[in-house]
Amino acid sequence: MTEPIRPLIPADRVNGTDVVSPDGEKLGKIEDVAIEKVSGEVAYAILSFGGLFGIGAKYHPVPWRLLTYDPDKRAYVIPVAKDALEKAPTIDESELSGWNDLSARDSIYGYYSPYGVGPYWG
Repeated sequence: MTEPIRPLIPADRVNGTDVVSPDGEKLGKIEDVAIEKVSGEVAYAILSFGGLFGIGAKYHPVPWRLLTYDPDKRAYVIPVAKDALEKAPTIDESELSGWNDLSARDSIYGYYSPYGVGPYWG
């Protein structure tokens, strides 16, 4: 039975949630979320995948608007193929606590623009 969808969720419950393709293939998990300080809007889900026991994992900031929660799968679905996600812009583990690189921001949204998601700031 499907749980009722609640409109709000604490960020610590989002962290660790699986991210899957539309056909259910596990792509990774949400490591963290990046929130825009002024508006309070969630700008990115920081996905991690690859590596062994977290060593060598890659961190991919993905526009939050690209993810859709599927309560039946108990996962977020992203319409991006695994190979395309592997080629997406990455950030270092040291940058997980915050980053402010405008060229990185433009690169991320430029990469994902073919999927129909616009920048959070515009």
